Amino acid sequence: MPHLLAHAAVTAAATLAALLTSPVASLAADDVAAGTAAPDCAHHYADRRYTTVVNDCDTSVSVTVEYSDGRWAPCRTLAPRDVATFAGYGFDGTRVVGLSTCLAGTA
Repeated sequence: MPHLLAHAAVTAAATLAALLTSPVASLAADDVAAGTAAPDCAHHYADRRYTTVVNDCDTSVSVTVEYSDGRWAPCRTLAPRDVATFAGYGFDGTRVVGLSTCLAGTA
């Protein structure tokens, strides 16, 4: 199942890239399709124990943390200027590879 989600994320990212080059690219942060890369205004800082996500966007954004082993953190919606803490990458060689958008209540 994580591999299917990763494939969907790659497909969605390619679609988003195509949309960003079109004249209709003025989407709000929470209007981006689930599974695409989170907007640049959402930042993360990861270590072994915790991944901290900061929403510097002007709108709410629903994000999940993606790990190198294919796992995803539970989806959380952050209001503008909110900070959320997710699990870190652990001691098994796994790394945080980025943030993706998601639908609240899913991961």
